[in-house]
Amino acid sequence: MNLHNWLQLLLEQLKETGWIQWVAVVFGVAEVLLAKKNNVLLYPAGLIGTALSIVLLLEAKLYAETLLNLYYIVMSIYGWWFWMKKRNEPPVPITYTTRKEWLICALIIFGGWGILYFVLKTYTPSTVPVSDAFVSSTAWAGTWLLAKRKIENWLVLNLSNLFAVPLLFYKDLPLFALLTVFLFVVAIFGYVDWRKIYRRENSKLQLNK
Repeated sequence: MNLHNWLQLLLEQLKETGWIQWVAVVFGVAEVLLAKKNNVLLYPAGLIGTALSIVLLLEAKLYAETLLNLYYIVMSIYGWWFWMKKRNEPPVPITYTTRKEWLICALIIFGGWGILYFVLKTYTPSTVPVSDAFVSSTAWAGTWLLAKRKIENWLVLNLSNLFAVPLLFYKDLPLFALLTVFLFVVAIFGYVDWRKIYRRENSKLQLNK
């Protein structure tokens, strides 16, 4: 498919996109931008966007993706609570991932991949169960790291984005592929910004000692 056909397909998708999808995309973009700014409002924005996505996925009978978005809702609630649980104390600081947390992250990625692959292969007509499962499992791990306010969450999320872009183009979904490219770029800046925040916060701690 050449560039002209891709653009034509993109325009056709834009014409057919309902208002719920647009609102879901807007809140999804807002969630990432707020996360980049280290703003706790990323979680309510994410909850709204994810809830709307679940409605659309159920209508499309994409049950595996619906379960994934239910996971996002659980992690958003957990992350919101984790950030706000100690109102009278300083916010939970941004930190680097420990070895133990990397092990948990690996378990989420490979364990989640195995479970999702089995479900997609056994109970759905998916033609791309390997890549689809990997995109989802790495997104699970990245979301968990984000909830823990770990700097490397951006790297893991971009691993998911990196595999998601060609998968979406392969599935003739250029609109969502372009959105994922945007999220990939935002995540790069998010990683840089969080490292700056980490260094600034640690510098203040050193000065106060």
